[in-house]
Amino acid sequence: MPTAKTLPACSVLLLSGGRGQRMGGQDKGLLDWHGRPLIAWLHELVRPLTDDLIISCNRNSEQYAHFADRLVADDQADFQGPLAGIRAGLRAALHPHLLILPCDAPQLDRPLLVKLLSQAGERAVVIRQGDFLEPLFSVIPTALHPSLELAWQAGERSPQRWLRSLDPLTLELPQGDPRLANFNTPELLGAARP
Repeated sequence: MPTAKTLPACSVLLLSGGRGQRMGGQDKGLLDWHGRPLIAWLHELVRPLTDDLIISCNRNSEQYAHFADRLVADDQADFQGPLAGIRAGLRAALHPHLLILPCDAPQLDRPLLVKLLSQAGERAVVIRQGDFLEPLFSVIPTALHPSLELAWQAGERSPQRWLRSLDPLTLELPQGDPRLANFNTPELLGAARP
């Protein structure tokens, strides 16, 4: 298995800019899970992988600042979705690759991230489960930022459609892989164990 020294230099983007509708409007990344905010679990996992840790957040920047090297926000105030956060992250990233992860998946592990990063090259790499791409678990070359800008200006707001248009490499995982579990409802957050 590749070591951190053989992995490509990457920036990391943790997406925490949503409106938290399924959480009653609460900021998901700051919700407590077993004594720590969700964002802290992701921070601990990815910190050894990068010197450029970016969090996309549209509120509570003071709390998020403790877990990032830099913060980015959507350039529109009406919560345009995760593609807006990816767009801001690609614009800000310092390294040739951007590892993208959601803030509400604290069961991710290091081996999975290493597998994703070990495939990084000129094409995007995205986790796939069956026919479905998981675009919020991906590595995107920052050189693809102009492609995203064009798609964005044309009205694209779906990370999955945009990534599919790039013919990405995929990393196949089984349906229901617990590492990808999103704790995006109070029930899921309360039931999950670390």
